[in-house]
Amino acid sequence: MINHEAERLLAKGELRIKVKRSGMLQYQIFKVRKVQFGSAFYVELFLDKNIELSEAIRVSNDIGLPVQTKTHKVFPTGKSAHDFII
Repeated sequence: MINHEAERLLAKGELRIKVKRSGMLQYQIFKVRKVQFGSAFYVELFLDKNIELSEAIRVSNDIGLPVQTKTHKVFPTGKSAHDFII
């Protein structure tokens, strides 16, 4: 189930999130995008920059959506793509 913050950002199309990047706290704009999964689609947050794996996991768990960065793709703990199919 998607939390209230995730529902709000899906309507907006992007979300500004504070992340630790290169040892500094920075705000980054994560875009919402649809990813094809077989014949269905699921929604994820996308950032075209590198962030540490631990930060990607934190963002994914806090927001409740999958996160794709330049080097990592993570899902909230205990979830997979099947849980986000729209």
